[in-house]
Amino acid sequence: MTFSDLGLSQKVLSAVADAGYTQPTPIQAGAIPHALGGKDVLGIAQTGTGKTASFVLPMLTRLERGRARARMPRTLILEPTRELAAQVEENFVKYGKNHRLNIALLIGGVSFDEQEKKLERGADVLIATPGRLLDHFERGKLLLTGVDILVIDEADRMLDMGFIPDIERICKLIPFTRQTLFFSATMPPEITKLTQQFLQAPVRVEVSKPATTATNITQRFVKCGNKPWDKRDRLRKLIDAEGDTLKNAIIFCNRKSEVATLFRSLVRHEYDAGALHGDMDQRARMTMLENFRKGNLKLLVASDVAARGLDIPAVSHVFNFDIPTHADDYVHRIGRTGRAGRDGKAFTLITKADRKYMDSIEKLIGQDVEWLDGDLTTLQADEMSSTEEKRGRGSSRRTVKKDAETPESPEATQGSDRKARKEDIKSDNSERKGKPQSAEPRRENRRKSRDDDNTTVGFGDDVPAFMKIPVKT
Repeated sequence: MTFSDLGLSQKVLSAVADAGYTQPTPIQAGAIPHALGGKDVLGIAQTGTGKTASFVLPMLTRLERGRARARMPRTLILEPTRELAAQVEENFVKYGKNHRLNIALLIGGVSFDEQEKKLERGADVLIATPGRLLDHFERGKLLLTGVDILVIDEADRMLDMGFIPDIERICKLIPFTRQTLFFSATMPPEITKLTQQFLQAPVRVEVSKPATTATNITQRFVKCGNKPWDKRDRLRKLIDAEGDTLKNAIIFCNRKSEVATLFRSLVRHEYDAGALHGDMDQRARMTMLENFRKGNLKLLVASDVAARGLDIPAVSHVFNFDIPTHADDYVHRIGRTGRAGRDGKAFTLITKADRKYMDSIEKLIGQDVEWLDGDLTTLQADEMSSTEEKRGRGSSRRTVKKDAETPESPEATQGSDRKARKEDIKSDNSERKGKPQSAEPRRENRRKSRDDDNTTVGFGDDVPAFMKIPVKT
């Protein structure tokens, strides 16, 4: 099957051919005909299989008829992160080069004024994150009554990241007769139930089992100690061991603070590294991604902001410095490598505290991940041997210290003389004062002696006169 068999327009086919693609991927072949027919689509496929083109190409074909009006976009695409939104815009520019379409990108970290100017000109395609979209709507700069196609990309992430109230509100602002397209790599049952209120009789296009990983990605678990410096040392050894096979790599951490710490550590050890996390301003994030795409950076330390949908085709390795707490995130993370049929490698550092996360990952993907050089049981043996080695080094140091304190050592002789003089001074003081060295009674004894005193209780015999006045009852 070729793209010409899917019913796409000639302009779109020409742009696809110029991009070097001839045959659609399974998700594209399954979703594009239904999207062109105006049906709601729920698409599930492995990451890196071309889900973005599955909705971009049919939308371009349908947008060839008609024009947008000011502040009333014709189509709306919702993305969970700014990077994904910017990447979708790039796809529309690439595949829509034969169309004269106005594309507006509404994301945070960018001036409102420039975005409002694009909305005033009329947007055929509106790509946005939910928060910034609602900001423009509340300002009165945006009307959603003209939206014909709604796309929710990375649907599970959108619904699982706390965007449910925003998505529900946006869907109420869009005509009920719209066409809705959902695309994601994972679709848990609880999330599928939520999609029922957004989709009307959807066509489910599932080209692979949900939450499966590509077979061209070599996955390995790597044992390491619990200490942060143990993990950083293990990571550096992994990077060095891969040698020339490591063209570039993304290193994932669970926390933004860990991203900054690991980045500084790699730079300090003279590795070519950059950092990417959600607290960075938008210009710095886009610049960092662009440098990584162009090969100016070899290692990119990132949070999960880079785990979803980012298309960087030539990533050779993925390292999970921290194992993800949600098993679905593991599928998305390692999906950054092995894209477009290329081979990739994914290494995940595992500590003894990560057992439950490791088990949930293997349960989700339906396979046991191989260990690189022994599992956690061998790690325990290694720790025992290293502990014994440390004890041996400590005992040898103590032996040396003991030997150094022998009478033959001048320092030991001086130390013993000082100690003897201190003892003589103490005994002399005790004899002069005529009392034992520990003459001060204990606190309990002092307290008891105070209690035995014949102290006055209350007023004693001197009772004030006003206290003797009888009380009327």
